[in-house]
Amino acid sequence: MTHPYERTDTDETVCCRCADAFFDRCFNCGRHSAASRYVSGGLRACVRCAAGFSSCRECGTLLRGQRSCELCTHPARVRNYSFKPDPRFHGAGPLFLGLELEIVVPDDTLDTAVEVATDRLSGLGYLKRDSSIQPGGFELVTHPMSYRYALDRFPWPLLEELEDLGCGTNAGVGLHVHASRAGFACPAHVFRWMKLLYRNESEVTRLARRRSRYAPFDRAARSRVKDTAKNHVHALGLDRHQAINPYPRHTLELRIFAASLDVGRVQAALAFTAASIDYTRALRIPDVRAGAWEWARFATWVDAHPAYLPLAEQLRELELACAC
Repeated sequence: MTHPYERTDTDETVCCRCADAFFDRCFNCGRHSAASRYVSGGLRACVRCAAGFSSCRECGTLLRGQRSCELCTHPARVRNYSFKPDPRFHGAGPLFLGLELEIVVPDDTLDTAVEVATDRLSGLGYLKRDSSIQPGGFELVTHPMSYRYALDRFPWPLLEELEDLGCGTNAGVGLHVHASRAGFACPAHVFRWMKLLYRNESEVTRLARRRSRYAPFDRAARSRVKDTAKNHVHALGLDRHQAINPYPRHTLELRIFAASLDVGRVQAALAFTAASIDYTRALRIPDVRAGAWEWARFATWVDAHPAYLPLAEQLRELELACAC
């Protein structure tokens, strides 16, 4: 079956099916764009049209006539699921991590929890709705952070404050970590990283503390890691609900972790993402042949790198650390 083609804002051709799946449509000119900007009110504008809008004096969000954006005017609010403002990068790259933590919140403390979370995040993140959070609550989403920035500057006491307000987690909610593709050395690095996770599914799921139908280690996805590594997402034909979601344009989303308000577990999720990317960066074929993809080798490496102490502590607690 053939699909009619459209042109993007950069005059590239793209079939209509892929355009709707992988590009944003500019509300102003109607063209699809791979690098759109968020406009206050929930709109997306291509780069060319975005140049004609003013910006919020507080945060830089593009505006349509008003003097400040809804983020600054009404910060303590749970946004729609589709809400996706321009990212604000924190720390030193090239690897940046984005945290998405789904939290169950009692109805009678929702307003207080929203105010507390917004105040403590102080622009580092925002809250969104997500239908998977039952019976109700919000998803805490951060802007991109370096791993070191996340450990040092994320308001970790917030998790205990939310727990004191009666917030919690259950089997239906998760913790997702986005890793910037720019943080990988090359497509071969992405391939090596994905292989490490897929080859150690048992240990990874124990660390993640769950198996979920929203994040399965799918055989079809595993067989297409080369396409994922090359960012040929249009060739995958896969659901985004898998252990590693390849569809975000600029990130790879690790969806495996159970949600938690335990600081050590959340830090370990960030540490595992950063450590596994760091570990696979310099691997070469002789290393792989010598067993570098084995979990014991990775666990030993983690133990030798103090920067990843939150992960090392969780590995010991779960008896996943190297026994040698």
